[in-house]
Amino acid sequence: MGLDDKFENKLDDLHGRGKEAAGAVTGDDSLKAEGEADQKKAAVKDKVDGFRDKIKEKVDDIL
Repeated sequence: MGLDDKFENKLDDLHGRGKEAAGAVTGDDSLKAEGEADQKKAAVKDKVDGFRDKIKEKVDDIL
């Protein structure tokens, strides 16, 4: 995973945390849920990127 990917995933997570907090403070359940979804999306992207890197390392080891 490149540095750009890590940075983008972290930004998505922080953006989601901000939405969740704003939704909690204002009582906006929709905004809170959207923030939670953004955080989960960032976590999944992070896992997929890590998995992709591990596969690339294994392929490089074989070749």
